Amino acid sequence: MTSPRLAEPSLEALRTRLTGDVILPDDPAYDEARTIFNAMIDRRPAVIAQCETAADVSAAVLFAREQGLDVAVRGGGHSVAGLALNDGGLVVDLRRMHAVTVDPEARTARVGGGATMSHLDRATQQFALATTGGRVSTTGVGGFTLGGGSGWLERKFGLACDNLAAVDLVTADGREVHADEDENPELFWALHGGGGNFGVATAITLRLHPLPVLSFALLMFPAAKGNEVVRLYRDFMEAAPDEAGGGLLYITGPPEEFVPEHLVGTAVCAVLITCTGPEADVRRLARPLLALGPEVEIIQETPYAELQCMLDDPPGMRNYWSAEYLRAFPDEAVRRFCDRAADMPVPTNSQHVLFPMGGAVAHGDSSFPVPWRTASWAVHPFGVWADPADDERARRWVRAVREDAQPWAIGRVYLNFIGDEGEERVMAGFGPENYRRLAKVKAEYDPENVFRRNHNIKPAV
Repeated sequence: MTSPRLAEPSLEALRTRLTGDVILPDDPAYDEARTIFNAMIDRRPAVIAQCETAADVSAAVLFAREQGLDVAVRGGGHSVAGLALNDGGLVVDLRRMHAVTVDPEARTARVGGGATMSHLDRATQQFALATTGGRVSTTGVGGFTLGGGSGWLERKFGLACDNLAAVDLVTADGREVHADEDENPELFWALHGGGGNFGVATAITLRLHPLPVLSFALLMFPAAKGNEVVRLYRDFMEAAPDEAGGGLLYITGPPEEFVPEHLVGTAVCAVLITCTGPEADVRRLARPLLALGPEVEIIQETPYAELQCMLDDPPGMRNYWSAEYLRAFPDEAVRRFCDRAADMPVPTNSQHVLFPMGGAVAHGDSSFPVPWRTASWAVHPFGVWADPADDERARRWVRAVREDAQPWAIGRVYLNFIGDEGEERVMAGFGPENYRRLAKVKAEYDPENVFRRNHNIKPAV
């Protein structure tokens, strides 16, 4: 698609109003500025506003509205559906707004709207503090948190939105608004899972927790042993303390020195146990699985920021994901999960993931619009591949995993884990009652649905 050309006087007015840069299709920086992690997405916005301040964001939003342009908001650019970009519209690019200010006494961090998990985790780590972040370092903090926020530390510290203390955002009419428990409390409630529907988050404040040490155990087994491993892992996690997190993943054995040659390039069943405690604790937790004789065994303490980088998505890959949240994971569900691993595209960077829920996730505020927190397990087919010839095969596998899980699904889903799957799935992300309440907040702050490139909530009085 060819991006429309905007009148030069209008563009010059935008340049004058912005501290940051205005990128157009004929600029040398344009292709880099419009590239996101999912290589399946190739969109050509008419203008990219690289904002540096909240005032820049306000100016960009007002310019888009004056020119009748569709608005997309880019923080980490990690939406699998490519919602950070559009064709022929304006992109509010927040990546330059990535500063993180930590108050170790108050145990809070003020995080710029364009910060990634790496910015946050490395800033808090020097104070032995942390909060629940995404499972890769490249995820944008803003979209992750406002969408609910599921990560390695959630069973101990709750979802990211459970740790949300305040949000500064620019609304559809260009206003700079603050929301916390006392100021604009209904908007603040909506930001605990409602995503980017209500404005552009220019900064968020998160509560932090002491994390002096983190340890993990990474165990790998041949895929043929998967059924036994998954059953034991299920039983282990259902009895595990809140300090234990992690997940079980079928992956392609990576070409690393620690992986035996016969496992490289083949499907393997991997278990990652995280622990908010020392190495001795995770060793004790891992004993039942160690008794199965893994072919790879890595157990160590590590900085949390380094753990966050372990499963980073490689750039330039094609991505298609989905998820189902389950009330239980009985033996029949285990069998289906393991059988479906045989259909995962191998060798690719795809992951067939089982995440344990519970702990602080289940004990969090039930009034927030994240109804999937009641699940016991999450199944997350994470399709990542390089060759376009594998597109249909990968999509088919992801859909089949979802179908297999239906008998145990709770009918609610974490929207950050899925792409564009239609209005019914958006409703499943919030629940009907929450959706109606969110729609009223949307009508107050974005009555014309300017911010609609998201898992969209339509405004309704």
